[in-house]
Amino acid sequence: MSKKRGIITLIVAVVALAAFTYVCVFGLDSGKTGSAANIKQGLDLAGGVSITYEVVGDEEPSSEDMNDTIFKLQQRVENYSTEAQVYQEGSDRINIEIPGVSDANAILEELGKPGSLSFYNSSFEEVLTGTDVADAQAGYQQDNMGNQAPVVSLTLTEEGAEKFAEATKAAYPTNDVIYIIYDDSIVSMPSVQAEITDGHAVINGMSSYEEAETLASTIRIGGLKLELQELRSNVVGAQLGSAAVKTSLIAGAIGLVIVIVFMIAVYWIPGVASALALCLYTAIMVLLLNGFDLTLTLPGIAGIILSIGMAVDANVIIFARIREEIATGKTVKSSINIGFKKALSAIIDGNVTTLIAAAVLAIMGTGTIKGFAQTLALGIVVSMFTALVVTKQILNAFYAIGFQNEKFYGRTKEKKPIDFLSKKAVFFVISAAVIIAGFVFMGVNKSQTGNVLNYSLEFLGGTSTNVTFNEDLSIEELDETVVPVIEEISGDPNVQTQKVQGTNEVIFKTKSLTVEQRQELNTALAEQFGVDEETIMAETISSTVSSEMRSGAILAVLVAVICMLIYVWFRFKDVRFGASSVLALVHDVLVVLAFYAIVKVSVGNTFIACMLTIVGYSINATIVIFDRVRENMQLEGSKADLKNLVNKSISQTLTRSIFTSLTTFIMVAVLYVLGVSSIKEFALPLMAGIACGAYSSVCLAGAMWYLMKTKIVKSDK
Repeated sequence: MSKKRGIITLIVAVVALAAFTYVCVFGLDSGKTGSAANIKQGLDLAGGVSITYEVVGDEEPSSEDMNDTIFKLQQRVENYSTEAQVYQEGSDRINIEIPGVSDANAILEELGKPGSLSFYNSSFEEVLTGTDVADAQAGYQQDNMGNQAPVVSLTLTEEGAEKFAEATKAAYPTNDVIYIIYDDSIVSMPSVQAEITDGHAVINGMSSYEEAETLASTIRIGGLKLELQELRSNVVGAQLGSAAVKTSLIAGAIGLVIVIVFMIAVYWIPGVASALALCLYTAIMVLLLNGFDLTLTLPGIAGIILSIGMAVDANVIIFARIREEIATGKTVKSSINIGFKKALSAIIDGNVTTLIAAAVLAIMGTGTIKGFAQTLALGIVVSMFTALVVTKQILNAFYAIGFQNEKFYGRTKEKKPIDFLSKKAVFFVISAAVIIAGFVFMGVNKSQTGNVLNYSLEFLGGTSTNVTFNEDLSIEELDETVVPVIEEISGDPNVQTQKVQGTNEVIFKTKSLTVEQRQELNTALAEQFGVDEETIMAETISSTVSSEMRSGAILAVLVAVICMLIYVWFRFKDVRFGASSVLALVHDVLVVLAFYAIVKVSVGNTFIACMLTIVGYSINATIVIFDRVRENMQLEGSKADLKNLVNKSISQTLTRSIFTSLTTFIMVAVLYVLGVSSIKEFALPLMAGIACGAYSSVCLAGAMWYLMKTKIVKSDK
């Protein structure tokens, strides 16, 4: 790169950063399109629409029917946001909360009225019910004239497919119609044009895509076991409050500045290059969150934090490689080129394994899991681009304009390898002791509280109390005055607060309250805040993390782990690398689980995101070390002393392990120090997981691979 081109590259980078930053702050137009303020936010950050449905009929519905209806409604509302929540209230009510929207009537109109749906043949004999339909989606299909026509694609259940096959077999010879009836009204009457046996049908004849979407929505919402009617709907405010959101943003900015200062102080000119790249990364992420219309919540922020950590990690790997090459006597220019090439495999393998996990979670996960996976995947792709492309161009530009002396880059000093493997027994014992202690505390917790962990209302359900105050109190005022009273009476330190927009009504969600606690709370609210006790309404609510969501999360994680194992096996040509990585990952999850049990940190929605973050972080850190083991094995050949080779590999990557963990830890620590209680309870176990991930990668992963290589499996096949 010439000096002129170097100057142009730096100018382009600075101008791009300035332009992107301007858009992130002010947007592209008066509506702030593209700005951070325009990012769709979840219920915890911005609020949304809350709709309550009630089961039609005098008979109390069974728990099985309620659970089935809730699960299907959850799938429906995720079309609006992956962060939408559906949960039971009382014995016959279902609450739906959809973040990022403010028009309850529009949602009700689009979602449709959950009612009775049936399919009849021309003789009006019942063919199918709504529960026989697995899904209905609007789309386009080419007609006989070669034009794209709007249609509705139906997917039937296994039982529904059998029924429909019989019905279409009878109707096809005369092209009879199938009546689709919703709440006693015919909504569609398509003719049968073929015998359908595979459970997939298409309804055509729509005049517009909007008509197809309306029919699909009606069929989807009609495929419920229970008939529902709207009881109430309103717009609710953010659970965390504007001050909490502002504090989180400030904490993130402070953390990023600290990381940038650290990188410059340690790596000098390369650190400046990474600082510019990280700032560009942050701006690009804001723009893409807008562009992909993703909903941002606390778990989503976790995904971004992890991807920032991985962006820093990629830079640290590259810069360490550059210093190693300079130490061998190569020129700075040559060292930069070789450093990027040698770092490439570790960066790709580490990021791809985490990206695999994110992809599986995005496909198989629901709710906050899907939101976490989407932001993580997006962050990984952007971080790889900024590290491998942006940082490289900026660093070459700095060299071209005159920063060519090695003093601007540093060199690795020759150090004697640390004998980590000689301490492997100690490390194993420490890890086993912590994990066992975790299970012991779980047993103690079970005997004392009935639960192994300190589950919050998202897992256990609880009580929702609607209170109408005499004045409009802000979330911050409620947190300072009312919430402490509720916490003392309920014994729940994690009270959730939501304001109903346009009214003085506030919804407080706590762990389940007894009749005595409810009465005590009513009295306290009346005496201390002048609330009319007659207007206070309390209802039992179910968990927002359903059993299906939990089992889905576990299945998704297992599939992700298997996929990562296969990838590592394929890339390293040795299943023991993959097995060791997975074992280290399982170790980290168990240690953090022990942390939750011992410290009694509240286990809520962010628990799943925290665990998933640790899974991604752990595998990435381990891969970097194994990449160096693989490289040293290729250099030293089959006669190499494996013990020395592993110790050498861990020692060579030790600086990277420490620095990457430290920078990521700093980002989360600032969030913990400045954040509100819910953010603290998210950040604290995450810090424990980051520290544990660094420990397992350095002290355990290499040792486990060494044992598998020398003791358990001696064949390389």
